[in-house]
Amino acid sequence: MTAVHAEPITAERVEFTPYGDFESDCPARMGVDVFGNSWLPVVVYMLREGPMRPSDLRASIGGISQKMLTQTLRRMERMTLIERHRYAEAPPRVEYRLTEAGRDLLTPIYALGEWVDKHGPAVSAGLAGPDDEDD
Repeated sequence: MTAVHAEPITAERVEFTPYGDFESDCPARMGVDVFGNSWLPVVVYMLREGPMRPSDLRASIGGISQKMLTQTLRRMERMTLIERHRYAEAPPRVEYRLTEAGRDLLTPIYALGEWVDKHGPAVSAGLAGPDDEDD
């Protein structure tokens, strides 16, 4: 196999001084937490066009249980990504909407979607092959 020399990727980098890259107290780990939760980016994306009721969210997100949706919405509310609005009417009605912080997550979510469009077929094909257990 021939060694390939690759130039380092250059991109604008935000320094997290005095934190080291991804140490336990590094704020960059928050991004890993946000995107490591499989439902959180999906809920942000679904709320991009405006407030939604939990029942409408669940209906538009395939495969999420009521319990998981409730846990995700509560966590997102604590993270200040969404706001919960309870209407004073009977029966009670609740809607969730993105905060500024939640709307700002749409940029990396769209970027991830572009990456999937570009590289998803190759990744899927690679994962469909046999596992290399000898590595």
